[in-house]
Amino acid sequence: MGNHRLEYCSEERDFGVIMRADLKVGSQCAEACMKANKMLGLIKRTFVVRSSETMINVYKTMVRPHLEYCVSAWSPHYIKDKLLLEKVQHRFTRLLPGFRSLSYDKRLHQLRLRTLEERRNRADLIEVFKMAHGLSAVPLDEMFHLDISRRTRGHSLKLIKYRCNKDVKKYFFSFRVISKWNMLDDTTVTVKTVNSFKTKLEMERKMKMGLFFD
Repeated sequence: MGNHRLEYCSEERDFGVIMRADLKVGSQCAEACMKANKMLGLIKRTFVVRSSETMINVYKTMVRPHLEYCVSAWSPHYIKDKLLLEKVQHRFTRLLPGFRSLSYDKRLHQLRLRTLEERRNRADLIEVFKMAHGLSAVPLDEMFHLDISRRTRGHSLKLIKYRCNKDVKKYFFSFRVISKWNMLDDTTVTVKTVNSFKTKLEMERKMKMGLFFD
């Protein structure tokens, strides 16, 4: 192009997210973990008094955003990538006094934190809710198709899920979220505000814990 030879590039950064030629997210997960771990190391060296309340606020402000930036676009589906991200939060919870000897699940429960996998699935559902109610810049019909059949099962905003054979599409946002969205009840998807939807999701969580895990 213009007498310049174009070089082949296997990955490129776009809006802060690393996109690979094969559309796998391993590089993005590694990059996110590197940034989060650097920040966690800085916190470990800086904070001498580590009260749970202070450390959680610092973690939510300075560490976790690196693990969740634009995560709907690159949410991992390989176990190795999920574990890589989760290890950062695992490492953080072990820094707090009195928590090191506890299991990861107990630490999360006492600190009132959720696994990163659960937060990713919850964020997907919230994004679909915004699209369905005109609260997002992206309209719902740009990524999904409403099921307008006369079936009595499901809620009024049920989405059609087409067959898929490729992992690239199977684990993309517009496909992976459909089953979980269709599992919600009508009183949940028809609330008027995002905060009301989040409250309903907490209620759903108590009854359908598997809804928030892959």
